[in-house]
Amino acid sequence: MPAPSAADRKDEINRVAWKACDTFRGVLDSSTYKDYVLTMLFLKYLSDVRRQRIEELHKQFGADKAMIARRLGRERFIIPESATFDELYCQRDEDNIGELINNALDRIEDENKARLDGVFRKIDFNSEVHLGETRDRNRRLKHLLHDFAKLDLRPRTLGNADIIGDCYEYLISRFASDAGKKGGEFYTPGEVAALLAKLLDPQPGQRICDPACGSGSLLVKVAREVPSGNVSVFGMEVNNQTYALARMNMFLHGLDSARIEWCNTLTAPKLQDDGRLLRFDIVVANPPFSLDKWGAETAASDKFGRYHRGIPPKSRGDYAFISHMVETAVEPGGKVGVIVPHGVLFRSGAEGKIRESLIRDNLLEAVIGLPANLFFGTGIPAAILIFHKGKPHRDTIFIDAKDGFAQGTNQNRLRPEDLDRISATYRDFKPVGKYAAVVSIDRLEEEGFNLNLPRYVDSFEEEAPIDLAAVQKDISRLENELAAVRTKMHAHLAALGLGGKP
Repeated sequence: MPAPSAADRKDEINRVAWKACDTFRGVLDSSTYKDYVLTMLFLKYLSDVRRQRIEELHKQFGADKAMIARRLGRERFIIPESATFDELYCQRDEDNIGELINNALDRIEDENKARLDGVFRKIDFNSEVHLGETRDRNRRLKHLLHDFAKLDLRPRTLGNADIIGDCYEYLISRFASDAGKKGGEFYTPGEVAALLAKLLDPQPGQRICDPACGSGSLLVKVAREVPSGNVSVFGMEVNNQTYALARMNMFLHGLDSARIEWCNTLTAPKLQDDGRLLRFDIVVANPPFSLDKWGAETAASDKFGRYHRGIPPKSRGDYAFISHMVETAVEPGGKVGVIVPHGVLFRSGAEGKIRESLIRDNLLEAVIGLPANLFFGTGIPAAILIFHKGKPHRDTIFIDAKDGFAQGTNQNRLRPEDLDRISATYRDFKPVGKYAAVVSIDRLEEEGFNLNLPRYVDSFEEEAPIDLAAVQKDISRLENELAAVRTKMHAHLAALGLGGKP
């Protein structure tokens, strides 16, 4: 019997991992139980990697326990035997299994402080509030352990190092879909993330940052656009639970050196060096749309000077994120890719002044309109703005891609051909009838720096001209046919004694 393919292994792992969620469905919202499932997946992976390494060391050193222990102490992660998934599985019937899981995760953190400090302590497997009273909690955790025990996540059985990372992404996307609006706060749909990666085109050796990174999925997608993996990755996330997911996501995709900080990007960014904001070659984000109470009250005294173009309204933080991102892009050459609601393109007041300043400084390179209903929790269409420090020209390309998508039951998605068309049009930077226009700064000024796409891209499709003579001919033909039918019908009625002449 042939060994299962990588695709088959991937599908099987995804299926089993998703089934593990049955333990919590109907009891917890997916925005909560995702933390338990994803943490258990990470623990199982760490434990299985350790198990495979021990098997290899036994072949190499036989029964030399001291040598094996020394080698295990040099591994990527140090996992005490008492804290492995297998050990917890053996204790699954214990009355304090939630406490035992917490203790195991604490020991793993203590042994890996440089990498895992604070990653697991955001989640409590002994929580009565989330998991119920002791009897119900123990039952749920036993089922969770039993489901994950079915997975063999040793690297040699996976065949593809990305399978476990892809499973993590698969689960995050499913949780985001179930969570609706909350899901959009920690996950960017894969096709949109892939589009941003193509547009920003990261190169080996570059530094990439997402200042609103959520679970880190967008960061991973952009980083993986560089096949060699030779990039430096940075992120900031304000939600501590989501921050922990992002940290685990980086490790599962081999981005061990990624620096992810738990902080408020707009009021207290932690990506600093000697009191100055770090700068990046690529800054990318899908920040929360029109964030209220983002910190406008302290923006005027921002020690980093991020709001020198103006202070956004206190009830809409879109331009606060844009201002931060533009200021943290290196000069020259830094690129910024940000997903925004359409209001960012045309709202006046403080936002209009900031938009005008960005355009006059020749930073805006592209405005890309996306289809509606791509994002979790909102059906409104969004746009992508590309800013580029050091543009070799003074034009902006507008791409109206609203009609290029595959319609789904609950959510639309971009197809590969849609991604290719958008990215190719951006690279070519030439007008395309009813799809793209290249616009000068002078023209933008004439339009009052309003970036509404219909002002520049006429995507209206004219209806085919109507041949009135042909229509009249069809009407006459139909009237004659109707008259003939009526004559036959009345003849039949007359034969039955039920009617007279028509």
